Amino acid sequence: MPDPLAPPPADAAALAPATPADAERLAERLARVRDAVASRVVGQEQVVDEALVTVLARGHALLEGVPGTAKTLLVRALAGALGSGFGRVQFTPDLMPSDVTGVSVLRDTAEGGRRFEFVPGPIFTDLLLADEINRAPAKTQAALLEAMAERQVTVDGRSRPLGEAFTVFATQNPVEFEGTYPLPEAQLDRFLLKIRVGYPDAEAERAILDRYAAACAAHRPGDAALPRRARGGAARGARVRGAGRREGVRAGGAPAPRAAGAGAGGRAAERGRRAGGGAGSRARAEMRRWSVVGGWWRVG
Repeated sequence: MPDPLAPPPADAAALAPATPADAERLAERLARVRDAVASRVVGQEQVVDEALVTVLARGHALLEGVPGTAKTLLVRALAGALGSGFGRVQFTPDLMPSDVTGVSVLRDTAEGGRRFEFVPGPIFTDLLLADEINRAPAKTQAALLEAMAERQVTVDGRSRPLGEAFTVFATQNPVEFEGTYPLPEAQLDRFLLKIRVGYPDAEAERAILDRYAAACAAHRPGDAALPRRARGGAARGARVRGAGRREGVRAGGAPAPRAAGAGAGGRAAERGRRAGGGAGSRARAEMRRWSVVGGWWRVG
C-alpha cells in the first residue's frame, strides 16, 4: 500500500509546490479528505482541521474531551479517508509495554528446532489511537516515547522502524482523574497539538440524532419477520418525534452545572432519543423528569 504521506525532502526549499497547479491539486486532495472526515464527524470542523494539521506536520496529538464526543470515530474516519492503517490500544492499569510494542515468542521450526520470532504489537500501524492513555502506568506510557520521537521501536535489543505516516492520537478524559496516571512532561513534549474536543452545538446534535434514526430504519428487520405486536412497536419506534429529539438534545447538549463541569456527550443524547422516541409517550414523559449525571441517565 503506498504511503499517503511522503516524507519531507531534505532540502527545505523543495517543500514548496513546484507549480501553482501542484498546489491546487494538493488543496483539492486535502479538501476531499476533510469533507470525507467531516461527513462522519458532525459538528467538529475545528477538530477535524487540527487533526489534519497533525498528520501533515508528521506530529502527534492529544485529544482531550469527555466520553461520547467522537474522538475514536475521528481517528478511524481520518485513517479511512487517507487510506492508512488504523490501530487502537485501550490503555488500562494492567497493560504491559509488550502489549503495545510486541513480543518475541518461541516457535518450533520445520527442521525440528526452535527459534524466537517477533510478533509485532498494535503500534506497527499508520494512525494509532491510544485510548485513555492516562489510565496506564508510567512504564506502559513510556513504551510510546521512542516511537513518537524516532519512529522506531526497540525490542530485545533490535530496533524496528515504523512507517513514515506513523501518528499517535492519544485521548484522555479531562473530568475524571481517579485511578489515572498523569502524563509526564517528557511525554507531553512529544505531542504537537492538544486538541480539545467539546460538545457539538444543538443543530449538529440534531443532525447526529437524525442520522442515527435513519441508520436504524435502514437496518430494521422486515415486518414479515416480526409478530404482529412487535410490528406495531417497531413502527412506533421508527417514527421520529420532534419533541423526543428536542428533549434528547436538550438533555445531552445543554449540561446542567455540576461539580464535574461536564454533561453528557452525543452518545448519551442518542440513547436518550432512543428511549424517548421508541417507547411511546409514557417514556417521553418520564424523560422530562430525567437529569444527566456524570454521563449516565438518572431519574430525578
